[in-house]
Amino acid sequence: MSAPKAHMHPSLTHAGRPSTTSAVAVDEYGQQIEKSIACERPLTIYLNKREIVTLMTLGTHPELLTLGYLRNQDLVDDISLIESVQVDWEVNAVAVSAPGLNIDLEARLARRTVTTGCGQGTVFGHIMDKLAGIHVRPPRFGQSALYALLRNLAAYNETYKAAGGVHGCALCEGGEVRVFIEDVGRHNAVDAIAGRMWLEGSSGHDKVFYTTGRLTSEMVIKVAQMQIPILISRSGITEMGLDIARRVGVMLVSRAKGKHFLVFSAADRFDFDVELAPRSPRA
Repeated sequence: MSAPKAHMHPSLTHAGRPSTTSAVAVDEYGQQIEKSIACERPLTIYLNKREIVTLMTLGTHPELLTLGYLRNQDLVDDISLIESVQVDWEVNAVAVSAPGLNIDLEARLARRTVTTGCGQGTVFGHIMDKLAGIHVRPPRFGQSALYALLRNLAAYNETYKAAGGVHGCALCEGGEVRVFIEDVGRHNAVDAIAGRMWLEGSSGHDKVFYTTGRLTSEMVIKVAQMQIPILISRSGITEMGLDIARRVGVMLVSRAKGKHFLVFSAADRFDFDVELAPRSPRA
């Protein structure tokens, strides 16, 4: 009996990146505060020099992410076929060499379904080039309007309250909620609102967008494309989301829950028009 075939491991880079960085925001007292925010990086996967997908990722384990993606998408089912996985952050790409792979890659990709997972990016590439022609200017937006909006939003999130596992997005005007849509992924919800606005021919320049999800680059790009100048979330932001918001002029307000919030961009357009009780001293 012949000996079992040895399990072969591909040659891997070890190109993990830090998961967080720091940024300065203005809190509900109008004071600057330094906070940690999640990093976000595009990573384009190439399999045998064929571009497969661009994922938005923290970048902490890019080689493992690549292997898992190829396996779960049924693009490679035997790890011994993979010779190397080489990550190069200078070009935000990972090259996978699998010279022994014998499949109809085009047919596999044609059947591939892009999921609604929160971390998988499908909008990057050429859309980044279009950002040069997009710029919005937020109207004056006040603390009182933000608090009113958060109170009104408390009446929504019906699916989340009943079952959890979903994100909600809202198109708002001032402190009023005009449209609220829930879906399993925040990108599905924002796309549905964009479709409604497109169908109705409504403008976004005087609107506010709210999401329960984090403010990533894709979320900022989609809101900017809708010409909405103010983006609010109860969750956090990413470094790339903040960078793009500053480039196109979008006001980013994160961690908005109760009386707390953080304005990370366009804080000069935000009015602190509510008097709060003095901050409690830290123990």
